[in-house]
Amino acid sequence: MKDQHSKDANIRRHLDHTPTFDASVYIDPRALVIGNVTLGSDTSVWPFAVIRGDMHRIIIGQRSSIQDGSVLHITHAGPFNAEGFPLTIGDDVTVGHNVCLHGCTIGNRVLIGIGSTVLDGVIVEDEVVIGAGTLVPPGKRLESGFLYMGSPCKQVRPLKEQEREFFCYSAGNYVTLKNNYLTEA
Repeated sequence: MKDQHSKDANIRRHLDHTPTFDASVYIDPRALVIGNVTLGSDTSVWPFAVIRGDMHRIIIGQRSSIQDGSVLHITHAGPFNAEGFPLTIGDDVTVGHNVCLHGCTIGNRVLIGIGSTVLDGVIVEDEVVIGAGTLVPPGKRLESGFLYMGSPCKQVRPLKEQEREFFCYSAGNYVTLKNNYLTEA
C-alpha cells in the first residue's frame, strides 16, 4: 500500500504517519482520515466519518465499511495505560452510521448497529452483531456467534444462519457501492 491521496485535504499526515491504502479504497471527500491509519483493500469510508490515528495506530481490514458520521479513535500509551489501546477492525465489517469505536478490537464479519459505542479494551470476536444504540463498556469481550444489545450491552441470543450470511452480503454490497463512487470520481 502507498499514500495515494496525501495531497487531499481530507487525508492528513500527522507527525511521521500518513494514512496508507490502495486504489481500491473509497474515502468520501467529506470524510477525514488522519495519521497512523491503514485501510485494507475494498474498504469504504463515507461522508463525515472521522478516523483519527494521531496517538496510536488504526488498522481496518479488507471490505469493511465505515458509515456516515462515525468516529474512530484510539487511547494513547502513557502513565495511566502503558500500552494504550490501538483500534483494529477485521475484514467484512459493517460499521453503521454514527458509531463511535474507541481503542477496541473488532473481529471479522461483524455488524455494528447505528449509533453504537464500543470503548477501550473491548474485544469483539468474529461473527457478532451489535444492535443499534448499544453501549459496550471498557474491557468487555463479546463472544462469537451472538447478538448483543443494550446500554450496557448484554448477550441477547445466538445468531440465526441468515444473520451470519448477512455479514458477507453487507460487505459485498458496500464494495459494489464504493466501486460505483470510484467510477464517478
